[in-house]
Formats: sequence, C-alpha cells, structure tokens
Amino acid sequence: ADTIRPAFQILKTKPGVGIVSGAFLMFTPAKQLGEDGFLVFADCAVNPNPDAQQLAQIAVSTAETARSIAALAEKGIEVGVVVGGGNIIRGRDAGQHDRNRRDHMGMLATAINALALQDAFEGLGKKAAVLSAVDMDRFCDSFSSRKAKELLSQKVIVIFACGSGCPFFSTDTAAALRAAEIGADALLLAKNVDAIYSADPKKDPNAVRYSHLSYEKVIRDNLKATDLTAITLCREQELPILCFALDRLEEAVECENVGTLIDSRA
Repeated sequence: ADTIRPAFQILKTKPGVGIVSGAFLMFTPAKQLGEDGFLVFADCAVNPNPDAQQLAQIAVSTAETARSIAALAEKGIEVGVVVGGGNIIRGRDAGQHDRNRRDHMGMLATAINALALQDAFEGLGKKAAVLSAVDMDRFCDSFSSRKAKELLSQKVIVIFACGSGCPFFSTDTAAALRAAEIGADALLLAKNVDAIYSADPKKDPNAVRYSHLSYEKVIRDNLKATDLTAITLCREQELPILCFALDRLEEAVECENVGTLIDSRA
C-alpha cells in the first residue's frame, strides 16, 4: 500500500492554510457513541433533565476535542472547522417531517454545536469565531469567504455553522465547499472509523483497508468515504482529503499511515 504523506507535507504552514472537518464536536469514549460517532442525546427524550455527571462529561468531551484542534493552531496552521449536528438531529432521519424542514432543523443543530465549540475554545484562551451560512446575527456573524480569510489570517479558529445553508446537501459537502472557498490545502474528515474500507469492517471481516485512494476509484467503486457531491467538488478543486478516526487528529497531521488519503494520484 502507498505510504500516506503526513498532513504537514500537504498543509503549508503559512497564511492561507485551512483544515476543515465534518465531525469534530463532542466525541466521547466509545461506549457513549452512537453509530455515527457522535454523542447521542436519545436519553433526553425519556429524561429531559440529564444529571450533573452526564452534563459534566459532555463538557469535558467538548473541551478535549477543542484542545486537540487548538493544538494544531499552535503549530501555525490556520484552522477552520465545519461541525455537524448529528448528535442532536440528522435531517435525513427526522421522522415524517418534510425534507426541507428536516434539513433546516439539522442546520440549527449545527449552530448549537458551533456555539458550544466556540465556548470551549474560548475557555482554553483561544480566539474562535462562528460564521453561519444562515443569517442569525443575534448569535454569530454570517459567512463570507472574505470574512473567513480575514479571521484565519488573524489566527482565529473559524467554526462554520449551518452547513452550506441549503437543504439536500450533506455536512461533508459543506466542508468541501468551505475548504474550496477559503483556499484550504487539505480537507480532513474525522469519522467513526480509522480509515476507508472496501466494506463495513464491523460486518465483513475480509474488508480491505485503504491507505490511499484516487477520487476516481472512490466514485467508481462507490466507496463510503463521503458523499459523491463532496468527492466531485474536491476532485475539481484538486483538494486532497484525509479520512481518519476522531481520536487521531494530531497523529493525522503529523504521522504517516494514519487514515486514508484521497487525491488525484492513480
């Protein structure tokens, strides 16, 4: 298998660099994770008043995630983060609601997560700003690529909320779009598996783990790396993608053979 270049060899440690991820927020020990790798609040439907210990664990998990991301900023990398909302609600899984309405609900969930992550960064003494694809001036600024680049150049961690602002587009597609708009050198996708496989490794013991894939192979073989729209956009923009496990962020940036690298090489 090809050796993965450390992300530092992809990322240029100078102004203009961006790291965008679709799934950083609120990851916790495995026993606390839902199937999508996010903290699940399903218990709140039964118990709307989680106890102090549960709330404390959520706060600690958010702070740990923020600390890992902040460590990248300390290395001179300009960091942008796209957060999902799957720990609260996923548009495609929101019951019998109209699809537009479901996706709108999902966007609002990402805004909640973005504000929580911003608070965690500020608790660490790091400057962070939330830019939303949907206007909500009472809570955060609206997104523009000009504003995002300005903040990044000032070493502010930028958190992108509300996805692309449009229904029917996934958080991964929003991450690819924001990465392209800010001129990012790489798109880092933190997932609930350590790499991309030929099949679900939890169901197929013979699943093959990939260290490197081309955009074309991902599309041709319908590999579940990310959605087709995101892959196509990254291919057009020649934007490399690194898929890796949630808890290996710093390793993904500094070490070889972490996760799966997707780029134009055959």
